[in-house]
Amino acid sequence: MGISNVDRMEFDDTPAAKHPVWKRWVRFRAEDGKIYGGEPVNPDIDVGQAIEKNIEVSVKVVAGNSALDYDASFTGEIKTIDELLSPVSQIEAGTVRCVGLNYKEHAAEMKLTLPNTPTVFLKAGTCIASASDPIILPSNVDYDEADYEVELAVVIGRQCKNVSVAEAADYVLGYAVANDVTARKHQEKTSQWSYAKGMDGFCPLGPCIVSAEEIPDAAVLNLKTRLNGKIMQNGSADDMIFNIPEIVSYLSQGHTLLPGTVIITGTPCGIGISQSPPQFLQPGDELRISISHGLGTQICPIARY
Repeated sequence: MGISNVDRMEFDDTPAAKHPVWKRWVRFRAEDGKIYGGEPVNPDIDVGQAIEKNIEVSVKVVAGNSALDYDASFTGEIKTIDELLSPVSQIEAGTVRCVGLNYKEHAAEMKLTLPNTPTVFLKAGTCIASASDPIILPSNVDYDEADYEVELAVVIGRQCKNVSVAEAADYVLGYAVANDVTARKHQEKTSQWSYAKGMDGFCPLGPCIVSAEEIPDAAVLNLKTRLNGKIMQNGSADDMIFNIPEIVSYLSQGHTLLPGTVIITGTPCGIGISQSPPQFLQPGDELRISISHGLGTQICPIARY
């Protein structure tokens, strides 16, 4: 499965290294057909945009192919991305933790009261996909219901449980772009959202993980969605109702968060269902979602099967 020797094993929660050797992590298949992980040679390249434009992306390879190995070092090899993969695998991530209604402006556009406690739901790990794969709408999703939600993803690097808000940052490996794709009609049918949001491929992740060391305060991040060139969402993480340390601490109370756990943290205003008239994803659409400070851009065409 391409996840090296860290395949959901028992993890030491006090790794020798406090931070990984890389600042930005990509996982990919090279021209030799093998899976690698590492850091782009060009520190400023938007990996998603480069892949879309067929610009060669060279990567400094890290031993093993998992972002979760804090002690892994650079091998000295340089490989070129042939196929971009999600920065953590489905198996590494397990079940995706999700926080709903976590932006003040989004709550206002939906005419909802600000929550006092994070609203938590789950997405199946099989929803994780690459940042450049097509988003494929299955036959049980109507043409007038598939929606986009740009979200900041938090990747847990060290096993934790019952951590305080002050301690939470110590367990964050880094940040990535996520899209909480949602089938709105299915969401409206029940009070549980996992079915509507957890279909295969409904959580494109990446193109990369930026180390938490590079982003001490995630509130500086800007999140943006463009649909067929039009800006639909343009929000800031400082509009979050619950910030990242508060979310990690809350989710860890009574729950073990394993290394590789992906937490998506809510979407800014501007989702498709809030438009007038509502605007849903259609086959042939081009969806670009991005986050600032090096997290990069997902470029996903929309398709059906």
